[in-house]
Amino acid sequence: MSGPGPAGAKLDINRAGVAELEGALSGIGRRRARGIVRKREELKGFTCLDDLLHVKGITTRILELNSQRMTCRRCPGPEGPPRASPAPLGDSEDHRAPAAQMKRKSENGPDGRALSPGKKLCKGSDYGRTLGPCTPSPTTTFGDLRNAKVGQARRRHIPPVAPPPELQDWLRTFQRWSGPEKLLALDELIDRCEPAQIKYMMQVIEPQFQRDFISLLPKELALYVLSFLEPRDLLRAAQTCRYWRVLAEDNLLWREKCREEGIEEPLHLRKRRLLSPGFMYSPWKFAFLRQHRIDMNWRSGELRPPKVLKGHDDHVITCLQFCGNRIVSGSDDNTLKVWSAVTGECVQTLVGHTGGVWSSQMRDSIVISGSTDRTLKVWNADSGECVHTLYGHTSTVRCMHLHGNRVVSGSRDATLRLWDIETGQCLHVLMGHVAAVRCVQYDGNKVVSGAYDYTVKVWDPESESCTHTLQGHTNRVYSLQFDGTHIVSGSLDTSIRVWDVESGNCLHTLMGHQSLTSGMELRDNILVSGNADSTVKIWDIKTGQCLQTLQGPSKHQSAVTCLQFSSKFVVTSSDDGTVKLWDLKTGEFVRNLVALESGGSGGVVWRIRASNTKLVCAVGSRNGTEETKLLVLDFDVDLK
Repeated sequence: MSGPGPAGAKLDINRAGVAELEGALSGIGRRRARGIVRKREELKGFTCLDDLLHVKGITTRILELNSQRMTCRRCPGPEGPPRASPAPLGDSEDHRAPAAQMKRKSENGPDGRALSPGKKLCKGSDYGRTLGPCTPSPTTTFGDLRNAKVGQARRRHIPPVAPPPELQDWLRTFQRWSGPEKLLALDELIDRCEPAQIKYMMQVIEPQFQRDFISLLPKELALYVLSFLEPRDLLRAAQTCRYWRVLAEDNLLWREKCREEGIEEPLHLRKRRLLSPGFMYSPWKFAFLRQHRIDMNWRSGELRPPKVLKGHDDHVITCLQFCGNRIVSGSDDNTLKVWSAVTGECVQTLVGHTGGVWSSQMRDSIVISGSTDRTLKVWNADSGECVHTLYGHTSTVRCMHLHGNRVVSGSRDATLRLWDIETGQCLHVLMGHVAAVRCVQYDGNKVVSGAYDYTVKVWDPESESCTHTLQGHTNRVYSLQFDGTHIVSGSLDTSIRVWDVESGNCLHTLMGHQSLTSGMELRDNILVSGNADSTVKIWDIKTGQCLQTLQGPSKHQSAVTCLQFSSKFVVTSSDDGTVKLWDLKTGEFVRNLVALESGGSGGVVWRIRASNTKLVCAVGSRNGTEETKLLVLDFDVDLK
């Protein structure tokens, strides 16, 4: 083999021996030099410098360091004649077959070896600038990527046209340039293309860089990745391919999505069905889809004509309970009525009170009522029988709260009583207020009461002792909420106060309403309050911040009478004869669910109660403009 030659001469990698390679090149060493010689013998000579990348230990960095010191001459040497190589672009053979000239390189090199993806030419090196006789390079090109697709997919259809005569010269010139020069040329070329041509390039290029990484992952990891998708995106992903659909139907994946939405039970259809061969439906997915459609029915579905339940004549409906498919309405006509929410029929009329019914509670088939006749009654809603009459209060029973088998009642006689509804016995009497008790809450451990004496009291019912008297309101307390940790009280003084039940300290005073806070609901530190000033406010009781005020052009035009909220919506009723639906998160008005024709002229919605799929409204008037009745709106869906 020849030596390195005179100073400045480049080392020919097809002739140099181990010692010459080791001595003249940086980062090679004897082991890599021997590897170069072995690979050269195996290949029967190198065709270009880039062939060195097939030698174990030779990286693009080493190639760049030595690119100015090496050359690749194809003269026959002791190792034998070099490998045959396709003629350069523009040779006479190419002119005989122009169609063949345009065909991209296959995924294998001319010697049958697999090409190494990701190998790059050395930027700025001479071998990258000069084509010479060794035009084809093992470096993976975009043509290789296209041809390497599964099944050797055919190229996009290009209209048949004879190649321009200058095409081969143009391509040969492009191949001579270095990497940065090629990028510059491409940038200039793109600027000169029409939009249709750019679109074609995108359609050719983009699919080559799309990778189905989900299918390459173990199923557990793939499901973990998909769990971060929103349900809407998960449904779209199911349309990608067969395997993605299998993953997107995973029952445990949809169970987590349901739990995030507060859906506790899967939906088992009567007839288990295959979505298509090999795809069994997910009960949790169907539960999610059902809930989504129900939400859409509330938000924008067609309002079907409501069921109309009449039975209290022209009297006021003073209290309303709704559980399962049973509705119980109490009235100042001294009766309660039990209705079927499915058929709209009155199944029982509970007769026995000698005064108007002003408070009630219900659990399953047990109904408890409080009346101006100073008694509580326990009823069996199935049979209509009065199970117990609870005597003890000396004035109207104005409020009550049921927990388990015990109910606490508050009266205008300024006392509270704790009763066992199974035996009918009065277990404890709580005395301390000096005016009528207007509202009460009971969690099975503590009793919290609000009264017309401007105070809120916390009681230990077992010892019949008052553990805290919460002072701060400057007028009557009309409404209470209690979650076991926080007490929230609403007063005629326009304020709402948040208290700590253990210490009795006032944590926040929520200001913003202009009148009596008549109704509130608390869930997970979110408080929604309705006021006689016609507004509804949403608060964070942890921070005391008002998150939203439900107002604007579509706000109520009179006092808010009742409200209820879920994880998505707030439903409010008013003296203006409307029931409105609001978005809980944004505070935006969604639509009117009920709008009485007599609204504004006497028609009133007194009470509302809602389940996931139904809304019950107690409506009427005090001047005879609206008939007393219950309206039942249904938002359920039928998944067949």
